[in-house]
Amino acid sequence: MRFTSKDSWVTQAAVYGLFAGAVSPLVHRGLPDSPTRSYAPGEVTCPKGITNFLRTADSVSPDEAAWLKKRAPVTRKAFQEYLKRAKLKDFDVDAFFNANQDWAPKFGLAFSGGGYRAMLNGGGVLKAFDERTTDAKKHVGGILQSATYIAGLSGGSWAIGSVVVNNFTKIEDIQKRDDVWDLETSILAPEGRLAILDSISYYRDLRDEVMSKKEAGYVVTLTDYWGRAIARQILISPKDTGAPATTFSSIADTKEFKDAIMPFPIVVADARNPDETIISSNSTVFEINPLEMGSFDPTLYKFTRTKYVGTSFTDGKVDNATCMAGFDNAGFVLGTSSSLFNAGLLQLNSTGIDGTLRDLAFTILSGLSDSSSDIAAWSPNPFFSTSPLPSQPLTSDRNLTLVDGGMDLQNIPLNPLIQPVRALDTIIAADASADTSNWPNGTALYATYERSVMPQQNGTAFPEIPTVNSFVNLGLNTRPTFFGCAWNESLPQGTAQPSLIVYIPNSPYTFMSNFSTFDRKYTTEDRDAIIDNGYQVATKGEDEEWPACLACAIMHRHWQREGGQTEQCKQCMTEYCWDGKRNDTVPSEPYEPTTTKADAKKSVGFRSGVSLVGVVVGAGLSLLAVM
Repeated sequence: MRFTSKDSWVTQAAVYGLFAGAVSPLVHRGLPDSPTRSYAPGEVTCPKGITNFLRTADSVSPDEAAWLKKRAPVTRKAFQEYLKRAKLKDFDVDAFFNANQDWAPKFGLAFSGGGYRAMLNGGGVLKAFDERTTDAKKHVGGILQSATYIAGLSGGSWAIGSVVVNNFTKIEDIQKRDDVWDLETSILAPEGRLAILDSISYYRDLRDEVMSKKEAGYVVTLTDYWGRAIARQILISPKDTGAPATTFSSIADTKEFKDAIMPFPIVVADARNPDETIISSNSTVFEINPLEMGSFDPTLYKFTRTKYVGTSFTDGKVDNATCMAGFDNAGFVLGTSSSLFNAGLLQLNSTGIDGTLRDLAFTILSGLSDSSSDIAAWSPNPFFSTSPLPSQPLTSDRNLTLVDGGMDLQNIPLNPLIQPVRALDTIIAADASADTSNWPNGTALYATYERSVMPQQNGTAFPEIPTVNSFVNLGLNTRPTFFGCAWNESLPQGTAQPSLIVYIPNSPYTFMSNFSTFDRKYTTEDRDAIIDNGYQVATKGEDEEWPACLACAIMHRHWQREGGQTEQCKQCMTEYCWDGKRNDTVPSEPYEPTTTKADAKKSVGFRSGVSLVGVVVGAGLSLLAVM
């Protein structure tokens, strides 16, 4: 069946559960604007004056451009205050801003994938960058308020989604709640005295939500279940239902977005056809933001309006004069970016699960294959039969399949931020990848650099990055490093200078935060310790000079264009810029860091949890087979 926007409000409210209870004033979710007030998309009136819902990716959208004009004075004021707190030497902040009336910082924040480890490390970085956090103004608080864009991928998308979908709440406030970021209990196996009954109710709710979408005529995959599950852990909603009616595009209707109080949020995923292996050189990187979804890559080079995805289009024109909305469910968007975890559903073994449950799990999963377990179906394909590329794989099929944004090794969501049309001077990249013993070693940065010299990057420049061996041998994965400091005079005419990359790797300042990407449970103590360590990562161990040097990195491109760089900033660039040296020999020993502070807490450190995820997920989903 199809729900429509004409269904009674009482019926819609009952489906959504709006009358179930109040939400704390500390944190509240985005708008429940699905026309069905449920997970299922529904019919809406097509917007007037729009005959084609596609545009070429040769610019930002008119709506994004209008938003940027609102954001510029906000970031200008926030960064002016940050500079005063950073106490740059021999630099008159007010005089600079008076002399540069039209200048505003233009930089983005990027948060890598890496499961809950990345979410919590990213949460700590966000906490440090947020001037609203207690005592954050003593360090780097205000960077979040000064940023123009914020991008997340997989676990990093959970971190930014927890903030932006919940109406730009604070990480500090999220930690105080018991209805989000509660990782004591597995996302896929509720525990306690009535564990089985809890699990039955939990999975029945997941099933009913996903089936409502299927009954509305849409293709559903494991990502739908995963998205509904992860939403329950990160999105505020009555009765902890994971905000089934809240869409990602509804962020654009919140006061925090309309008034440009928050940075512009972007979630990254990759396109992948079934049975296809993607790497950085052949992947098509998609971005999903509150206004649009699409790709700057030459294999598509198109965008469409996020709100109306789920509508059947042919070459951007609506089929049958019927528009749909509600497809871009916030949990589904975040689940798409993190669909790597779907694969765990099929990795069942007998450890911890009895034969009956295991057999039931295989029964319900029997129609699924390993090759398609990680796919999210964005169908009908909004780019179907797109001119002038109707024969491209991405446009010739009615189904568009997207996967985890880190599947092509570009585990930091840099692609949307390095686009020349966005003209960012600086990108601050928080990397919590699991490259070596669950610590990063620069693989994500290097993958984006490799792609930058290939046709798929469409001529977008990116700084030179050393190999992963050099990263480890030179210790670049243990401290902040700036890449692309020098002005590149050798770029082809018309090619924009690359953004300067401020690389901030997860490193053990106060806690061994290298938990496995697939760990599904964390004690509250460990959760908060990882967040606290992320805070230390962002503040460089509360280094007193770091706030000024970070400011210097943000202003570096301006000074290269206009002159006026201070001696202090020159010293900062000397200290933090990669000097081009390399050591590509294979490290003689595995990378095993130690904490840098004497009062560091200990965790269990490296863990392996892939099969455990499969066990838990399989046990839970098997319950659906008997409902």
